Amino acid sequence: MLELKHIYKTFNAGTINEKRALIDVSLALEDGDFCTVIGGNGAGKSTIMNAIAGVWPVDSGSIIIDGQDVSGLSEHKRAVYLGRVFQDPMTGTAGDMQIDENMALADRRGKRRTLRWGVTSKERMEYKEKLKILDLGLEDRLTAKVGLLSGGQRQALTLLMATLQKPKILLLDEHTAALDPKTAEKVLSTTEKIVARDHLTTLMVTHNMRDAIAHGNRLIMMNEGQIILDIRGEKKKSLTVEDLLHQFEKVSGKEFSNDQAILG
Repeated sequence: MLELKHIYKTFNAGTINEKRALIDVSLALEDGDFCTVIGGNGAGKSTIMNAIAGVWPVDSGSIIIDGQDVSGLSEHKRAVYLGRVFQDPMTGTAGDMQIDENMALADRRGKRRTLRWGVTSKERMEYKEKLKILDLGLEDRLTAKVGLLSGGQRQALTLLMATLQKPKILLLDEHTAALDPKTAEKVLSTTEKIVARDHLTTLMVTHNMRDAIAHGNRLIMMNEGQIILDIRGEKKKSLTVEDLLHQFEKVSGKEFSNDQAILG
């Protein structure tokens, strides 16, 4: 479903601030894979997300989604293949619009637009049913302004909106990092339900090693712009934080050091 072939990306090339962000990165995700991505500061986690989303062009290499080479497509043209949730709960929704209006915008993305505006009663019934999976009571607050929701409620709604069209690839860029631990666990649980229900191919960047181990069927660790560990299946199920740290030290030749990483 997703294939990265020998991706390179350097920022500020030829200057004193040159940063080699991605170095010969290759990765293949099968249909329905839920892959978590972990790594220290500057390892290339968010850079790989932005490369897939087309935020900027890569220097060389290919990005293929469901058999289509999207390497030359702009960000907005590539968006038809993708659903994305960012770290900031305020990013994915319009705060001055109602819950049902936000969902209608997401639901109609890519469809032919008309001069008619407003949410139909049929759409409201559909959205009410879809909101039940969040288990937050939002199905009874369809006309509430999104700006009145808590950060966790807003992020859960953003997740639901990003998956309404069942994207080819779901990108989760540290989507629970700004939430308190209890709310983050709730959003992660909802993520698991939606990904499993819709069989979504998912890439989730996280700063929490325990979350990276607990969720998904595959884990990759990045360091200095490269993928240094790729663990899946039964090996991933039996992983511990200590195992992961040991393997990182063995492969990279140094200790894992990141003041933002939660080890346990």
